[in-house]
Amino acid sequence: MSRYVFKLPDLGEGAVDAEIVAWRVSAGEEVREDQPLVEMLTQKATVEVPAPVTGRVLSTTGGPGERVAVGAELAVFETDAEARAAAAQPATAAPPKSAPAAPAASAPAAVAETAADPRRVATSPAIRRRARDAGIDLTTIAGSGPHGRVVLQDLEARLQAGRVPARDADEGGPDIREIPVIGLRRLIAEQVAASARDIPHFAYVEEVDMTALESLRQRLNAETDGGVALTYLPFIVRGLIRALARHPQCNARYDAARQLLLQHRAVHVGIAVQTPQGLKVPVVRDAQKLSLREIDAEIRRLSAAARDGRARPQELTGSTITVTSLGKLGGIASTPIINQPELAIIGINRAVERPVVQGNAIVIRRMMNLSSSFDHRFIDGFDAARLIQSLREGLEQPALLFM
Repeated sequence: MSRYVFKLPDLGEGAVDAEIVAWRVSAGEEVREDQPLVEMLTQKATVEVPAPVTGRVLSTTGGPGERVAVGAELAVFETDAEARAAAAQPATAAPPKSAPAAPAASAPAAVAETAADPRRVATSPAIRRRARDAGIDLTTIAGSGPHGRVVLQDLEARLQAGRVPARDADEGGPDIREIPVIGLRRLIAEQVAASARDIPHFAYVEEVDMTALESLRQRLNAETDGGVALTYLPFIVRGLIRALARHPQCNARYDAARQLLLQHRAVHVGIAVQTPQGLKVPVVRDAQKLSLREIDAEIRRLSAAARDGRARPQELTGSTITVTSLGKLGGIASTPIINQPELAIIGINRAVERPVVQGNAIVIRRMMNLSSSFDHRFIDGFDAARLIQSLREGLEQPALLFM
């Protein structure tokens, strides 16, 4: 047997350290090479780090919320030196059928329980993260899925059962559950606080008549023969591309360290996505090169990857402007916080039919508000208004979006 010290590797993005989100193994556990070892949070994404060798975990460094420097000791393993040497050689035969294959680090399926680790609960990474965030021990839940697998309904039932009304202060004080602010939630809190502190936000709200665009959207969806239906998002991205071509000063990022505005020719649109772990902003790169359907497909792909934790760090960075929407919960207006280091964010509110005066008549039109915020240090109110009016023009006359 030999002792193998595993140090935190470079996770990309130029990070010098990373935060521990959750250990997927514990001391004394037997692990296989490439088995998920620990989830680490960089400045942009959660990265699943696999075990580098097959062996027994002797020790791990740090707990959830603690930061580990790149190159610092992360875990220590006891390994079989001969097995390690054999594993390093090219495979000459297929493994026995009875030997389970090691799951890929990015696979959504849970790692099956083994005799060496009866505490390991079979479930999906998304459910495991949600349970961790809620402070639920999965070993206390009886899984209703195949082979005792914990499924979403099992976790929801436990969460519902755990919701008890808070007691009045005169009856002994409220029930309080302490929730550490760590991981992605801490990162979101820091970024939002920094954005609100460092950027003088200027808000601008404008209503848009979406009647013509809604008619076009329904026509296009009718031609898909039951395929994926278009939402408003790809049209709005398409309209934003057209507006930014006229007002490029809004398609920029601010490099505070060098005090430079970096104005981009390419339009890299961030799409704010709510996930079980918190808000993420995957990026539709070079959106100006994509067709309406291609924009829609990329938004769907990136949103799904962000929600289930498959989004790569490079897919969560580099946006030049962000679009955010609360969908059916969009309300009448909002004041979105700028996604640093961008200069602008476009918020989509709920679209509803309501009476509107046109000429001397009252007609029913489908109306929607755009709520936008701009960095007033670099974008004047006049320029912000011109950008939104240009976007409004394209959405109200959707034929312009294809010219």
